[in-house]
Formats: sequence, C-alpha cells, structure tokens
Amino acid sequence: EVQLVESGGGLVQAGGSLRLSCSTYGFTFDDYVIGWFRQAPGKEREGVACISSSDDITYAESVKGRFTISSHNAKKKVILQMNSLKPEDTAVYYCAADNGGVIASLDSRRYNKWGQGLQVTVSS
Repeated sequence: EVQLVESGGGLVQAGGSLRLSCSTYGFTFDDYVIGWFRQAPGKEREGVACISSSDDITYAESVKGRFTISSHNAKKKVILQMNSLKPEDTAVYYCAADNGGVIASLDSRRYNKWGQGLQVTVSS
C-alpha cells in the first residue's frame, strides 16, 4: 500500500520561505507522479507542483519562479521549496501520488493517494 508522510509547513511572514517534504512508501509501479496540492478556506483544491518518476515537472502559474519541486533519496522523497511566500499562499498543503502515472499533471483526479495535509500560513 502506498503511504505518504508529510512534514514541514508552519507560519512565516510574507517574503519568507518554507520547505515541505513528502516521503513515499510502497509504490507498486515503476512509474508514478508525486504532486503538491493546496486548499485555502472557502476555495477549491488546486495543484501547485508535481514531479514524475522520469523527472518531468509541472508548476501552477501562480507559483512559477517562487516554488521548486525536487526528488531525493532514489526519488522516494519529494521536496517543495517555497520562497517569496505571499499571504495568498496560505492553505492546507497536501502531498498526493499517482501510482502508475507517467504524466506530470496537476489534475487532482489522476491522484489515488493523498497525505493528511500540512497547514501553511503566511502573514502579511
């Protein structure tokens, strides 16, 4: 069974940085995609960034140039480095896995395993 363990998040002032980590276990396919999504109060969940097992990467327009996604430890850990944070980045951030996926897509319907979520709060 695929498991996702998230860490990081917290409170930071605008302009600051945070790092989110997602450790993955139990993939049953050689191909997979790991994504970060977020959901702010009263808003729909949106894709932030994702990376495939072949290192294809996709970013949401709203985070391009500020956020960086990368994989480590034989691609079992995915890091989302968030710089130049803005109050509008405040949300619960979720790590998600598309086990068997090959397309680095931010369509949440492709993802079949989700983490518990981490609160990220950016104060103005």
